[in-house]
Order: sequence, then C-alpha cells, then structure tokens
Amino acid sequence: MKLLDIDIPEQEMEADDIVKKYGDWIEDYIIPQVFLEFADGSVRHIFTGHSEGVSYTEKGFSDLLKSDWFKNLKQEGN
Repeated sequence: MKLLDIDIPEQEMEADDIVKKYGDWIEDYIIPQVFLEFADGSVRHIFTGHSEGVSYTEKGFSDLLKSDWFKNLKQEGN
C-alpha cells in the first residue's frame, strides 16, 4: 500500500501524476482516490471519495469492499 499526502509537495506531485494518468482528474480533484496496481504493471482506478462529506466516502468505500466485484478480485489473487 502506498499512501500519498497532498499536503507534502513531493507527494502531491506524485499523486497529481497518478490521478492525471489513471483517475478522476480535475484541477481540484476529490480525495481519496484509490488505485490497484496488478502484477503485470497495469493500474486500475477503483474509487473516488464523495464531495458530500466523509460519511458518504466511508459508505462508498465500505460498499466497494463488500461488493461482488471486490470479492471476486480477492479470490482471483489467491
């Protein structure tokens, strides 16, 4: 797992590059954004937080972790 803090200039630049290349890019992009990097080097954007607030982001991420898609992904990785 790699966490980037956009309040640290070097990490902000790296986060900007990742979001521009793979994520939901706008000048003032929403955080968090979550990406998976696979063994073959491919990267997939799987989640963007919600501008409505932390509770919406928490529910959205919780729903993702409970989803059939995520369960299948974990099974494929075993």
